Amino acid sequence: MPARRKRTGLFIGIAGNIGAGKSSLTEILSRHFGWKAFFEVVDNNPYLPDFYADMRRWSFHLQIFFLSNRFQHHHQVTQGPEAVVMDRTIYEDAEIFARNLFEMGLMSERDYRSYRELYQLMIRFLRPPDLLIYLRASVGTLVDQIRRRGRPYEANISIEYLDRLNRLYEEWIARYDLGPRLILDTDELDFVHNPEHRQQILGTIERHLFGLFPLVQIPRRT
Repeated sequence: MPARRKRTGLFIGIAGNIGAGKSSLTEILSRHFGWKAFFEVVDNNPYLPDFYADMRRWSFHLQIFFLSNRFQHHHQVTQGPEAVVMDRTIYEDAEIFARNLFEMGLMSERDYRSYRELYQLMIRFLRPPDLLIYLRASVGTLVDQIRRRGRPYEANISIEYLDRLNRLYEEWIARYDLGPRLILDTDELDFVHNPEHRQQILGTIERHLFGLFPLVQIPRRT
């Protein structure tokens, strides 16, 4: 029987690179714990195909779309009493993807500065996740999973691009201090198709949420 334990207003964020399994884990957690799921807008994203075809031209448009969408979802999460799980967080948009585009010369300094100013303003009004779950995966694992799901507009994603994102993810998760975090190494785990692996991950998350010492806070920088 699926677990139905809930915490009022519990907010779980799922973080990870492209192809790490965020949407799949979001769906699994929603079904297992009875949480409301918020998924990243991908298939209905009007900029994503154009972005992968011409990153320099469409980078700012894409990031503004994601930022606006993520802010709306994040704001909705904090308004209700129900427990929710979110596929990717607003922090990743700025700290990983927009930063990478700027560092690669695919977003101008003017656009990046405007984007960061808007992002910093937005997050002042947002409550951070009660638990951030980071799905760590090697580039090889990411490539395999991207190929398996077969989205046409992802066919042009380069290994170098995924590797750069992985580096930024590792830097970001190392300094993340907005609340508790849980890092799951997924290279040897197929929680989508392997029931034992799925139960292993569910058990780890459940211990963090409902164990003897749940949600141990990470000290904040002062």
